[in-house]
Amino acid sequence: MMRLSRDVAGPSLAPGGSVVAVGAFDGLHRGHQALLARVRERARELGLTPVVVSFEPLPRAFFSPEPVARLSSVREKLRGFEAAGMADALLLRFNAALTAMPAEDFVRRVLVERLAAREVWVGADFRFGHKRGGDVAMLEAMGHDHGFTARIMPSVLLDGARVSASRVRLLLAAGEFAGATPLLGRPFVIEGKVEYGKQLGRDLGYPTANIHLRDRASPVHGIFAVRVGLGDGECSWPGVASLGVRPTVNEVPEPLLEVHLFDFEGDLYGQRMAVEFVAKLRDEQKFDGLEALTVQMAKDARQARELLGMNPRLSEA
Repeated sequence: MMRLSRDVAGPSLAPGGSVVAVGAFDGLHRGHQALLARVRERARELGLTPVVVSFEPLPRAFFSPEPVARLSSVREKLRGFEAAGMADALLLRFNAALTAMPAEDFVRRVLVERLAAREVWVGADFRFGHKRGGDVAMLEAMGHDHGFTARIMPSVLLDGARVSASRVRLLLAAGEFAGATPLLGRPFVIEGKVEYGKQLGRDLGYPTANIHLRDRASPVHGIFAVRVGLGDGECSWPGVASLGVRPTVNEVPEPLLEVHLFDFEGDLYGQRMAVEFVAKLRDEQKFDGLEALTVQMAKDARQARELLGMNPRLSEA
C-alpha cells in the first residue's frame, strides 16, 4: 500500500534512496502515466524506492483569482499514484510558506533530505521554488553536488500535439469527450458520495442522485448522457445528468452534479458513485416554470437513451 505524507519536514521517506517524479499531475493523463511508469521502471532497475511529489491545492489554482477547473479530485489522483506503482506520495501543502521557499531550499529539504533522491524526473518546462526561480538547469547543477541526476521526460504526442492537462480541459469544456479520452487514456469521470438533495427531481418524475462538488471547479457544465458506476463497479449504468447551478429552481451557490439513472430502483444515499460523461446534450438554461423544465427533461432523457444505445421510447413511459 502506498504511503502518503504531507509535510516538507520529517524523517527520510526513502533512506535507501529514491527515484522521484515531480509535478501537479492533475488528471493523470497519458503524459503523466508515462512519467510515472518511467520512474517505477528506473526504481526497479536501481533497487530504489519510487516516489511521487505533488501539490495541493494545485499551484495554478493557488495563484488564480478565479476557480481553476480540475480534471481529478485529490482522492482520484492519489489512487492513480498507487495504481502506477508509487511506494510513497509526498503531497505537499501548497501554501504561502511553500511559495516563499527558495528553489535551492526545495532541492535540499525535499529532494535530498526528505527523499534521498538519486534520480529526479520532471517535464521540460518544470519550474519550482519562490517566483518559479528553479528550472531543469538548476536541478542538474544541484544534482551534481547532492548526488542525484535530473532527468527530463519527453513529451507524449497525440496527433502531432503534446498531451497536456490544458488540452484536455479545452476538449472537455467543448463537450468533445471522444477527443479527450485518448489523451486521458480513459473516459472522463467525476466521482463522489451521493448526498441528500431537495428531491425536486423525484417530484418531477426524474429522481436524481446528487454529488456536491463544493470547492472543486469542474471543466464541464450542462446536460449530459452518462454512464454510472456504483461502488467499485464499472461505469455501465445508463443515465442523464445535469452539472450546474439549477437556474430554473433553487439556484445553488456552487455547481451540483445531479444524475438520473434510467430504470433504476434502490437507495443510493451514502454510496460512492462514478459518473462517466459520454456526450453533451445542451448547455444549462433557465425555463419559464416547472412545466417547461419537465418537458425539456423528457426530451433530454429521450436523447440520452438514444445516444447510449437504448430505446428512446422508454423515456416517455
